[in-house]
Amino acid sequence: MSAPSGPGLFPPEHPETPEPRSPLPWIIAGGVVILILTAIIFLNHSPAPSNPGGAGLAPPAPYAAQLTVSNLQMSQANNAIGGQSTYLDGQITNHGSETLTAITVQVAFRDVANQLVQKETMPLNLIRTREPYVDTEPVRADPILPNQTRDFRLIFDHVSQNWNQNYPEVRVIDVAGK
Repeated sequence: MSAPSGPGLFPPEHPETPEPRSPLPWIIAGGVVILILTAIIFLNHSPAPSNPGGAGLAPPAPYAAQLTVSNLQMSQANNAIGGQSTYLDGQITNHGSETLTAITVQVAFRDVANQLVQKETMPLNLIRTREPYVDTEPVRADPILPNQTRDFRLIFDHVSQNWNQNYPEVRVIDVAGK
């Protein structure tokens, strides 16, 4: 006796093929992750002001004489895109009478002959928290009062290979206050 070939007592001996799964949820999830990472990068890095000073450094701001930059420390870490970020942490003290709402610095990296090999102009960002990671904010988010010392962090996505590995010069070139 042979098994029936159509509908009947016994089902056909063909294994069921699973329904193909749509890649759409994975594509959407990947897009969301990319958007979040992009937003984090752009929100943590304020747009850099123009690079005043031409080939050299810009002159210090008049109020810079009332400010002390101290306790500089440098570190490096791999970043999310496979490169290396360089961090310059320090403290800034406001010895003047103004409450500071913005500070722009110019950072000069030099080579072994003390020649300028890289110059970065950027807003000074204050350290808001250190745990679970260092998080920064612009000065306007928490202005620096007279006679107050605050921790700051500057982040460099690239530093010249010709840099002599000494601490760079940090020059205050613009200050806003009230």
